[in-house]
Amino acid sequence: MRLASVNWYGFDQKEYVVGGLDHAPLDEIIAQIQQIGVNSVRLPWANETLEHNPRVPDYAVAANPAFKGRHAMEVMDAVIAALARAHLLVVLDNHMSNADWCCSETDNNGLWYDREYPEARWLAGWKIIARRYRNQSWVIGADLRNELRSRATWGGANPKLDWHAAAERGGSAVLATNPNLLIMVESPEYSTNFTGFDKLPVTLPVAHRLVYSPHAYYAEGQHLSSYDQLKQAYEPRATFLLHTAPATPLWIGEFGTCQTLDCGPNSDWFKMFVRLLQDNPQISWSYWPLNGTQSTGVGRKYDAVETYGLLTSDYQHIAAPKIVDLLRTVDAQP
Repeated sequence: MRLASVNWYGFDQKEYVVGGLDHAPLDEIIAQIQQIGVNSVRLPWANETLEHNPRVPDYAVAANPAFKGRHAMEVMDAVIAALARAHLLVVLDNHMSNADWCCSETDNNGLWYDREYPEARWLAGWKIIARRYRNQSWVIGADLRNELRSRATWGGANPKLDWHAAAERGGSAVLATNPNLLIMVESPEYSTNFTGFDKLPVTLPVAHRLVYSPHAYYAEGQHLSSYDQLKQAYEPRATFLLHTAPATPLWIGEFGTCQTLDCGPNSDWFKMFVRLLQDNPQISWSYWPLNGTQSTGVGRKYDAVETYGLLTSDYQHIAAPKIVDLLRTVDAQP
């Protein structure tokens, strides 16, 4: 089955709740997800949200009065249950340690741990999450950590930077609690470089659970003037894994572009990347983001328009019909 997903962020942000609940009832937002035509949702969360479990601000759930005064994890339970009722699969993504906008080299969240949230708490958090949703069959995946950076390595002599070894520990911890989950593993360099993964693969205690998850965005100065150039650019960094042993599924955990699909080279890149997905039906994908508005965070303004978002700022309509139409050209059905 090919995962065709959208990213719905917010449990990783400073409001501690998915975006849009201030504008539209939960079920209406989920109806829009169904209208887009995907079969799954990547749901980012932060260790801070899980461990502190604060009450969500009233303003952030204004259109859902039943959530007023509720704690963040209670709302996450309700969101996941509603997605399940709509027959939408869920991949839970450990996006940040401290709840905030991601990502940079200076946010102190570039590794799978930091001073406040050491590895032991990262592992414990995943065990709690895996146990919490163990009986929810529509929760099917654990994206262990978002966009490793800050000198993270794949192997190497320094255990404090060795993401390969940490991913094996994280995946083993999740599967010990729920052996049915898929384990999504990203790479260093903001999950854009999987060089060496064929020579040093992740080994998990349960077979057929591993998925590698590259991310892809247009980069300024990236001169890809043809589809062939795009394929050649991604082959040594990620897509080579499609035809090397052991075979491991790929899921593009994030990719996106401007809502209007008219932002020059950025949009041209996106159209070519969608063609790559069309030509490789074994690659699953997740568009970033669903959200029509921003959460509070570094470089962000609460309720400002999310310029890559698929939904309008009232979360009741599709804001990016050209993008949605393009995504529908990729086989998105289970």
